[in-house]
Amino acid sequence: MFFIWGLNFALSAQPAKTEIPLLIAIDAEFGVPGSTSAQAISLGAKIAAAEINASGGVLGRRLDIVEYDNRAVPSRSRQNLQLAAADPNVVAVMSGRFSPTVVDILPDIHRLKMPMLVPWAAADSIIDPTFSPNYVFRLSLTDSWVMSAMVARAARQGNKRIALILPNTEWGRSSAKAAESALARIDPKTAKLAPKVVAQIWYSWGEATMAEKLASAKAANADAVFLVANDREGMMFVREVANLPARDRLPIICHWGITGGAVSPEARQALGQIDFVVAQSFSFINNNSVAAKRVVAAAKALGAASDARTLAAPVGLAHAYDLVHLLGMAIKKAGSADREQIRSALENLGKYDGLTANLSRPFSAERHEALTPAAVFFARYAPDGAIERTAK
Repeated sequence: MFFIWGLNFALSAQPAKTEIPLLIAIDAEFGVPGSTSAQAISLGAKIAAAEINASGGVLGRRLDIVEYDNRAVPSRSRQNLQLAAADPNVVAVMSGRFSPTVVDILPDIHRLKMPMLVPWAAADSIIDPTFSPNYVFRLSLTDSWVMSAMVARAARQGNKRIALILPNTEWGRSSAKAAESALARIDPKTAKLAPKVVAQIWYSWGEATMAEKLASAKAANADAVFLVANDREGMMFVREVANLPARDRLPIICHWGITGGAVSPEARQALGQIDFVVAQSFSFINNNSVAAKRVVAAAKALGAASDARTLAAPVGLAHAYDLVHLLGMAIKKAGSADREQIRSALENLGKYDGLTANLSRPFSAERHEALTPAAVFFARYAPDGAIERTAK
């Protein structure tokens, strides 16, 4: 099932006139209970498309968004891709939060020669150099960057014994490899001071409790947890840590998937009782850039938020916004809605001063990652549920 959205809120310029729009198909987890990531990605894409349309569109045509719900199921994602590819007006597909659905359809993406824009999914293997030419373009973090930052964070905190808690998925396996690689790069001269993994603990999506995983971490005498989890299992683990006596609550350094879902009052209370930080790449809070203020105002006009603190899954929103603007630039540069020409144009864009970053050349034939490891920072949940950048 899918829905087409064309946004018409005023953005101070002449709208595109052609009735038949060009489409960006968002294949994401809209139907996953409690998830906010797909909706945030769609919101960012819609705001950017509305800005483009207010400036005349692309090739004299509107740029609109069509939503496909994959429910985080790879087979559904593959079916959605087939439907999108069959529509000649679809110029690109945008993915969602979950890496396994993206990795699973990579062969189909390249067989169909469909440009794919990745605003969240972080598995390293998503940008696979064995595909040439490569049709996948990411403006997001990667597992390698996040795990390197988590290792550095643990070292700064003085944590020596890490329990690595991972989902039994492509994302979990990618994160495990990234953690091993990050630890292997530590200078041997300071190895005695560096953290090491004392337990690698795996779980499956949908488990009823994470208590056994927490017990395994404690049994390994871990002094901190690296948690790779989405919102359901992640918040379950947080609550179970908070239920322990204060002296037994392990600090948690978390990958960012957990921020793609709603935070219940119980989870907010638990987060306030433990030492918890989560990787992020962007924040609207206390962000005084013109672009950030403009996007927050647009989200408010659409009823999606009351202010920057209430924007759900902000990284997905921000990354999708920038990717749609980059796609618009590529279509204009290509002078065509042809997908192969758009793919080539994405590798040859000029300077882009965006919401998340100012990019001198977003992509090239050799580099399909728009951001760099420097984009990673850590944040905490405030009592109102907002995700605030930490001071250190």
